[in-house]
Amino acid sequence: MYMPAHFTCQDPGEVRELIDRYPFATLVSSTAEAPMVTHLPLTARQDDGTLVLSGHVARANPHWQMLPAASSVAIFHGPHGYISPAWYPSPGLVPTWNYAAVHCYGAVTLIEDRAAARALLEKLVAHFESPRHQPWEMRLEPATLDALLGAIVAFEMRVERVEAKFKLGQNRAAQDRQGAIAGLGAQGGEPELIALMRRFAG
Repeated sequence: MYMPAHFTCQDPGEVRELIDRYPFATLVSSTAEAPMVTHLPLTARQDDGTLVLSGHVARANPHWQMLPAASSVAIFHGPHGYISPAWYPSPGLVPTWNYAAVHCYGAVTLIEDRAAARALLEKLVAHFESPRHQPWEMRLEPATLDALLGAIVAFEMRVERVEAKFKLGQNRAAQDRQGAIAGLGAQGGEPELIALMRRFAG
Protein backbone atom coordinates (compact mmCIF):
# COMPACT_ATOMS: atom_id res chain seq x y z
CA MET A 1 0.00 0.00 0.00
CA TYR A 2 1.25 3.50 -0.82
CA MET A 3 2.08 4.98 2.58
CA PRO A 4 2.94 8.70 2.74
CA ALA A 5 4.40 9.47 6.16
CA HIS A 6 1.66 11.92 7.15
CA PHE A 7 -1.04 9.25 6.63
CA THR A 8 0.79 6.39 8.36
CA CYS A 9 -0.63 5.18 11.69
CA GLN A 10 1.73 3.22 13.93
CA ASP A 11 -0.48 3.12 17.01
CA PRO A 12 -1.45 -0.53 17.74
CA GLY A 13 -4.46 0.68 19.72
CA GLU A 14 -5.86 2.59 16.75
CA VAL A 15 -5.22 -0.40 14.49
CA ARG A 16 -7.01 -2.80 16.82
CA GLU A 17 -9.92 -0.38 17.27
CA LEU A 18 -10.46 -0.18 13.51
CA ILE A 19 -10.31 -3.97 13.11
CA ASP A 20 -12.77 -4.51 15.96
CA ARG A 21 -15.17 -1.84 14.69
CA TYR A 22 -14.98 -2.91 11.02
CA PRO A 23 -14.39 -6.69 11.17
CA PHE A 24 -15.73 -7.50 7.69
CA ALA A 25 -12.45 -8.03 5.85
CA THR A 26 -11.16 -8.78 2.38
CA LEU A 27 -8.76 -11.73 2.46
CA VAL A 28 -6.39 -11.82 -0.52
CA SER A 29 -4.03 -14.74 -1.10
CA SER A 30 -1.51 -14.96 -3.89
CA THR A 31 0.27 -17.91 -5.47
CA ALA A 32 2.18 -18.38 -8.71
CA GLU A 33 -1.11 -19.16 -10.48
CA ALA A 34 -3.45 -16.30 -9.51
CA PRO A 35 -4.71 -14.30 -6.53
CA MET A 36 -7.83 -15.42 -4.68
CA VAL A 37 -10.15 -13.02 -2.86
CA THR A 38 -12.78 -13.77 -0.19
CA HIS A 39 -14.90 -11.34 1.84
CA LEU A 40 -15.51 -12.50 5.41
CA PRO A 41 -15.69 -11.42 9.05
CA LEU A 42 -12.56 -11.87 11.14
CA THR A 43 -12.02 -11.53 14.87
CA ALA A 44 -8.74 -10.44 16.46
CA ARG A 45 -6.89 -11.30 19.63
CA GLN A 46 -3.39 -10.88 21.06
CA ASP A 47 -1.28 -13.98 21.61
CA ASP A 48 2.08 -13.34 23.30
CA GLY A 49 2.27 -9.93 21.67
CA THR A 50 1.26 -11.17 18.23
CA LEU A 51 -2.00 -10.14 16.57
CA VAL A 52 -3.98 -13.23 15.53
CA LEU A 53 -6.98 -13.13 13.19
CA SER A 54 -9.55 -15.94 13.17
CA GLY A 55 -12.25 -16.85 10.69
CA HIS A 56 -13.61 -19.49 8.36
CA VAL A 57 -14.58 -20.01 4.74
CA ALA A 58 -16.99 -22.41 3.09
CA ARG A 59 -15.38 -25.75 2.28
CA ALA A 60 -16.81 -25.32 -1.23
CA ASN A 61 -14.67 -22.18 -1.60
CA PRO A 62 -11.33 -23.25 -3.15
CA HIS A 63 -9.58 -20.36 -1.41
CA TRP A 64 -8.86 -22.49 1.66
CA GLN A 65 -6.83 -25.00 -0.34
CA MET A 66 -4.24 -22.39 -1.25
CA LEU A 67 -4.03 -20.72 2.17
CA PRO A 68 -1.20 -22.76 3.76
CA ALA A 69 1.20 -22.12 0.86
CA ALA A 70 0.06 -18.63 -0.14
CA SER A 71 1.07 -15.14 0.85
CA SER A 72 -2.04 -13.58 2.38
CA VAL A 73 -3.23 -10.15 3.45
CA ALA A 74 -6.42 -9.30 5.33
CA ILE A 75 -7.72 -5.84 4.46
CA PHE A 76 -9.98 -3.97 6.86
CA HIS A 77 -11.86 -0.95 5.51
CA GLY A 78 -12.77 1.80 7.95
CA PRO A 79 -15.02 4.81 7.37
CA HIS A 80 -14.54 6.73 4.13
CA GLY A 81 -16.09 9.52 2.11
CA TYR A 82 -15.77 12.08 -0.65
CA ILE A 83 -14.22 15.44 0.23
CA SER A 84 -15.29 18.42 -1.89
CA PRO A 85 -12.81 21.26 -2.51
CA ALA A 86 -15.78 23.60 -2.06
CA TRP A 87 -15.32 23.03 1.69
CA TYR A 88 -11.76 24.36 1.71
CA PRO A 89 -11.15 28.06 2.33
CA SER A 90 -7.87 27.75 0.40
CA PRO A 91 -8.11 28.13 -3.40
CA GLY A 92 -6.73 25.80 -6.05
CA LEU A 93 -7.38 22.50 -4.27
CA VAL A 94 -9.05 19.46 -5.81
CA PRO A 95 -11.49 16.72 -4.73
CA THR A 96 -10.21 13.78 -2.74
CA TRP A 97 -11.40 10.77 -0.76
CA ASN A 98 -10.70 10.37 2.95
CA TYR A 99 -10.49 6.89 4.44
CA ALA A 100 -8.90 4.58 6.96
CA ALA A 101 -7.64 1.09 6.07
CA VAL A 102 -5.53 -1.58 7.73
CA HIS A 103 -3.60 -4.31 5.89
CA CYS A 104 -2.54 -7.36 7.94
CA TYR A 105 0.02 -9.68 6.36
CA GLY A 106 0.75 -13.12 7.73
CA ALA A 107 0.83 -16.88 7.50
CA VAL A 108 -2.46 -18.76 7.60
CA THR A 109 -2.88 -22.06 9.45
CA LEU A 110 -5.91 -24.27 8.83
CA ILE A 111 -7.68 -25.65 11.89
CA GLU A 112 -8.29 -29.31 11.12
CA ASP A 113 -9.40 -30.42 14.60
CA ARG A 114 -13.22 -30.44 14.88
CA ALA A 115 -13.24 -29.39 18.53
CA ALA A 116 -10.93 -26.45 17.82
CA ALA A 117 -13.04 -25.43 14.80
CA ARG A 118 -16.18 -25.58 16.93
CA ALA A 119 -14.53 -23.42 19.62
CA LEU A 120 -13.59 -20.87 16.96
CA LEU A 121 -17.17 -20.75 15.65
CA GLU A 122 -18.55 -20.35 19.16
CA LYS A 123 -16.20 -17.44 19.83
CA LEU A 124 -17.10 -15.84 16.51
CA VAL A 125 -20.83 -16.13 17.23
CA ALA A 126 -20.43 -14.88 20.81
CA HIS A 127 -18.40 -11.90 19.60
CA PHE A 128 -21.00 -10.69 17.13
CA GLU A 129 -24.01 -11.62 19.26
CA SER A 130 -22.69 -9.89 22.38
CA PRO A 131 -24.18 -6.43 21.62
CA ARG A 132 -27.67 -7.92 21.34
CA HIS A 133 -30.06 -7.79 24.32
CA GLN A 134 -30.75 -11.53 23.99
CA PRO A 135 -27.73 -13.06 22.26
CA TRP A 136 -28.30 -16.15 20.14
CA GLU A 137 -26.27 -19.14 21.30
CA MET A 138 -24.93 -21.93 19.11
CA ARG A 139 -27.03 -24.70 20.69
CA LEU A 140 -27.60 -26.90 17.66
CA GLU A 141 -28.56 -30.53 17.37
CA PRO A 142 -25.43 -32.72 17.15
CA ALA A 143 -26.17 -33.78 13.57
CA THR A 144 -26.77 -30.19 12.49
CA LEU A 145 -23.59 -28.99 14.18
CA ASP A 146 -21.58 -31.82 12.65
CA ALA A 147 -22.86 -30.93 9.19
CA LEU A 148 -22.04 -27.27 9.79
CA LEU A 149 -18.48 -28.08 10.84
CA GLY A 150 -18.06 -30.27 7.80
CA ALA A 151 -19.16 -27.45 5.51
CA ILE A 152 -16.57 -24.90 6.66
CA VAL A 153 -12.80 -24.63 7.03
CA ALA A 154 -11.60 -22.63 10.03
CA PHE A 155 -8.26 -20.87 10.08
CA GLU A 156 -6.02 -18.46 11.94
CA MET A 157 -3.59 -15.87 10.62
CA ARG A 158 -0.64 -14.83 12.77
CA VAL A 159 0.01 -11.29 11.64
CA GLU A 160 3.63 -10.62 10.75
CA ARG A 161 3.29 -7.09 9.39
CA VAL A 162 0.68 -4.33 9.60
CA GLU A 163 0.17 -1.33 7.36
CA ALA A 164 -2.32 1.22 8.66
CA LYS A 165 -3.24 4.22 6.55
CA PHE A 166 -5.48 6.94 7.95
CA LYS A 167 -5.85 9.44 5.10
CA LEU A 168 -7.90 12.11 6.83
CA GLY A 169 -6.59 15.44 5.60
CA GLN A 170 -3.46 15.64 7.75
CA ASN A 171 -1.63 17.18 4.76
CA ARG A 172 -4.01 20.16 4.58
CA ALA A 173 -3.85 23.51 6.34
CA ALA A 174 -5.78 23.74 9.61
CA GLN A 175 -8.52 25.90 8.13
CA ASP A 176 -9.02 23.45 5.27
CA ARG A 177 -9.22 20.49 7.65
CA GLN A 178 -11.85 22.29 9.66
CA GLY A 179 -13.70 23.22 6.48
CA ALA A 180 -13.83 19.59 5.38
CA ILE A 181 -15.12 18.47 8.78
CA ALA A 182 -17.79 21.17 8.75
CA GLY A 183 -18.76 20.37 5.15
CA LEU A 184 -19.14 16.67 5.85
CA GLY A 185 -21.22 17.40 8.92
CA ALA A 186 -23.49 19.82 7.09
CA GLN A 187 -24.35 17.28 4.41
CA GLY A 188 -24.90 14.44 6.88
CA GLY A 189 -21.62 12.66 6.20
CA GLU A 190 -20.63 9.48 8.00
CA PRO A 191 -20.26 10.36 11.72
CA GLU A 192 -17.41 7.91 12.27
CA LEU A 193 -15.37 9.44 9.43
CA ILE A 194 -15.97 12.89 10.91
CA ALA A 195 -14.89 11.65 14.34
CA LEU A 196 -11.68 10.16 12.92
CA MET A 197 -10.92 13.37 11.03
CA ARG A 198 -11.32 15.34 14.25
CA ARG A 199 -8.95 12.99 16.07
CA PHE A 200 -6.25 12.79 13.39
CA ALA A 201 -6.55 16.04 11.47
CA GLY A 202 -8.78 18.31 13.50
